[in-house]
Amino acid sequence: MKFQWLQQQYRRVLSGSYRSIRTKLLICFLIVTLIPLLSLGALSYYQSAKIINSQFGKYGENAVAQLQQQTGSSLSRMKQMSETIYSYLLDPARTDLGSKTPVTYNEIIEKNDFEALLKSLRTDLTAGIYILTPSGYYYGESNLDVGKLEHIPAWKDKPASYQGTYWLGFYMQDHAMSSAGSVSEPVLGLAVPIHNPGGAQDGSTILIEENAQELLHMFRLFEEDTKAHLTIKAPDGRIVYKSASAFTPKDSDIVWDRTLAVSQWTIEARLPAKAFYLSSGIIRSNTILVAILSCLLAFGLAYIFSSHFTARIRSLKDSMQKVSFGKLDTRMPVEGRDELGSLDMSFNRMVSGVQTLVQEVEQSERLKKEAELKAFHYQINPHLLFNTLNSIQWKARLQGAEDIRQMLYHLTMVLEGNLDISQELITLGRELRMIEHFLKIQEIRYGCVFRYDLRCGEELKQYLIPRMTLQPLFENIFFHGFTDGVGIIELEVRESGEELLLTLKDDGAGITAEKLARLFVPGAKRQGRGGLGVQNADQKFKLHFGPQYGLTVHSTKGEGTEILIRWPKKEERSDGNSQEN
Repeated sequence: MKFQWLQQQYRRVLSGSYRSIRTKLLICFLIVTLIPLLSLGALSYYQSAKIINSQFGKYGENAVAQLQQQTGSSLSRMKQMSETIYSYLLDPARTDLGSKTPVTYNEIIEKNDFEALLKSLRTDLTAGIYILTPSGYYYGESNLDVGKLEHIPAWKDKPASYQGTYWLGFYMQDHAMSSAGSVSEPVLGLAVPIHNPGGAQDGSTILIEENAQELLHMFRLFEEDTKAHLTIKAPDGRIVYKSASAFTPKDSDIVWDRTLAVSQWTIEARLPAKAFYLSSGIIRSNTILVAILSCLLAFGLAYIFSSHFTARIRSLKDSMQKVSFGKLDTRMPVEGRDELGSLDMSFNRMVSGVQTLVQEVEQSERLKKEAELKAFHYQINPHLLFNTLNSIQWKARLQGAEDIRQMLYHLTMVLEGNLDISQELITLGRELRMIEHFLKIQEIRYGCVFRYDLRCGEELKQYLIPRMTLQPLFENIFFHGFTDGVGIIELEVRESGEELLLTLKDDGAGITAEKLARLFVPGAKRQGRGGLGVQNADQKFKLHFGPQYGLTVHSTKGEGTEILIRWPKKEERSDGNSQEN
């Protein structure tokens, strides 16, 4: 059964719609595109996730090592203090340091010397140094309420026969004597029992406390930065520090741990696997998203390519069918120089040959009809054109298409100047108004991406200028100078005796020296439209005012173009003719 199903699918692929070139191109394009794309995405994700997880793991290890260093530094400093005090008390000459309030002169002197030593051992982080005697009397700062020491959990649980260094851990220093404005602060405590039989302070305890705010702040920064749960344990299993957030340990957690050499405390940082692989998970999600978008883009491009390819074949088929119906004027647009383009050109040559044979039989009638058609096409009725444009403009206004209405309005104004051939010389003000309409069209087309600076006195706008000489120059700026209409245009008109000087500048692409050299050469070979409008404008000024007038062009490739126009002052008379000023 399975073999038969595969055979049916194979036949289906080779028949019906699957036999179309479009479907085959689409499938091949997708296969060629998606396999490398998905392979590259998977490889990029694997490498990126591997690097990020490795770097994050090393970062966690270094952060825990830094916590170990900072905490160990504080513990070492406190232990060194206790050893210094212990060594001082082991001196046989300190027998006057009793466990009660000193009363004799020697006892007071010895007490003052001992407390001076305690003060000398203090640092900026020291919160308190005390020697607690069995009688309840203590040496150190007079701000300790001995009865409140039982509030310290580790102090209360300290074995009575304990010997050696006993680390109390972190706790709030709320065992000071009550006073107004007193604020408890977190401290790190160390208790060292004194064993000095027959000597000073036998049975007493050295209590050293150091401000732990910086350490605890560093712990919290580590927790916020890595999202890990921090735990510090003593060798006897006692919890010295634990993160405030609720946490349930799992076997899959990422664990970073260190052991403090001074106290044998174990620093353990646990990070859930989900949080550890969060960054790589984001990369995976982004990779999948990019892969999906890339697949959609590849499918769209494949569909467009195959559609365009098969559309050209269908168009050729339709054209052949039209020719078979007698439409010998059918031509295929040649869209490229590939095999299909060659086929289109061969088709066009074939149809042209057939058409030539038919034309030889019906030459006289065809020439007559073609002449009538050409005459009809070249008869442009300005009134009909303007009425049609006005109708379209009104329709656009009714439908709310303001941009289209504005463009049609400005186009009508420009065409009105083009089609009005009754006057070859018009006022400079009228020519500038036509330029403003032309720029409005470009503004609607490109948006407000170019700047037009006009400097022309009102008294100069009455002088005459050949009709439609500035618009071709502005067209050259937008078609050849600017990219997407972006740039600055400056137009300045000034007087120079009995002449007018017009300067038109732009900061566009400029003109090459080779093209600039043949710009005014009659009959020079041109590519595209560039230069024709400049030469026509120059000829108009020379025909109307003389060969000494006209245009001068300065341009540098990539820096812009400057056109200077010089012509004599002429004013329009009341009868419509011009007169020299």
